[in-house]
Amino acid sequence: MTTAILFGSFFLLLAIGVPIGIALGAASLLAIAYIPFLSLDLYALGLVSGVNSFTLIAVVLFTLAGSLMAHGGISRRLIAVADRAFGRSPGDLGTVTIMACLFFAAISGTGSATVAAIGLAMIPALVERGYERAYAGAMVASAGGLGVMIPPSVVMIVYAVAAGVSVTALFMAGIVPGIVIALTLIVYNILHRRKAVAAGERAVIEGSVWSALNQAKLALAMPIVVLGGIYSGIVTPTESSAVAVVYALIVSCFVYRELPLRDIPRMMLDSALLVSAVLVIIGASVAFGRIIALEKIPTELAQFVLSLTQSKYIVLLAAIALLLIVGTFLETLAAIVILTPVLLPIMTQLGVDPVHFGIVIIVALAIGFVTPPLGANLFMAAQVGQIPFDQIARRIFPWVIAMVVALLIIAFIPELSLALPRFFLGYGG
Repeated sequence: MTTAILFGSFFLLLAIGVPIGIALGAASLLAIAYIPFLSLDLYALGLVSGVNSFTLIAVVLFTLAGSLMAHGGISRRLIAVADRAFGRSPGDLGTVTIMACLFFAAISGTGSATVAAIGLAMIPALVERGYERAYAGAMVASAGGLGVMIPPSVVMIVYAVAAGVSVTALFMAGIVPGIVIALTLIVYNILHRRKAVAAGERAVIEGSVWSALNQAKLALAMPIVVLGGIYSGIVTPTESSAVAVVYALIVSCFVYRELPLRDIPRMMLDSALLVSAVLVIIGASVAFGRIIALEKIPTELAQFVLSLTQSKYIVLLAAIALLLIVGTFLETLAAIVILTPVLLPIMTQLGVDPVHFGIVIIVALAIGFVTPPLGANLFMAAQVGQIPFDQIARRIFPWVIAMVVALLIIAFIPELSLALPRFFLGYGG
């Protein structure tokens, strides 16, 4: 009965449009009121302990760093490097767009920042080269998902907190899968563009790769500084987010001089307001998760699943299907903090590594970024590209299929995720 009250009220509140954080909190309070031996102190403690985490400081700082880079000229210089390096390939500017998202993802930490920064510059350019506007918007929205797959990633930090795994190991585990996703998107674009008739697609690329690299050397050094500091042990992932903010601030304001100092307070406020909504969800979900644990729902679910099959591949496929469906309707960070305590015990019991499963969860939920009706990246791409949402939604599904193919490759070849952490960190999970 408690399970019915907890999940029934939660999904009912979501269905009538209640914000996710409030729906989680209200459902938890209803369940606490039903269980005689629980008091409201449990909810208060869960809410406070959920946000009282040093690691979560990185969420707001990486969000701020991404905003600084988007407005400070860093993203434009990364696009120029990608254009010089990949602009002569088949599907030329599409490849440039995806590679620019890959570069920007390595310093932004969020999908929405990647879509905004790259979409504003690339969607008009793609249209000029003969790409259909809705197709270009769908491409940027899909490639923007690399913002949470390539480290540093806000979503990875939240999963690490929820699962109790190393943030550093998770960051390193995301590198190869992120590249796999990018290559899959590039291949799809090349195959699609070869069928299209676009006489004006190929344009003369002015300047050399070396000149673009020289102009963007400070932008390209940022992921080396941030990730190098983490992997070398000089700074923690949380401390590296502060390094990213300081670096982006110095380069954008004092070297490139494209970001006025008067804009900084507004950007700080916008980042704080954006992350505050995330922290409410995380805090409420901790209380929600404690009730789930007290009712032994994960244990019972694990026993039920394992009574049906002992094949980890079948269970992994079922988990991926669930994540793809949930990602369509539920905000990604909320989905991670809700589903990780439920799914992770089942997968670890079947021998799936928690870091590898974390990458699977993140990639699967990132596909939800571009899947209607939620589709945060899709809405962002439609907005920055001035594209009617119904048009971009119709063009997104081939991109989703390509990403699902890449997800299955990542899920069933664990070494793609675990090779780098094992080699560089001695990870033995």
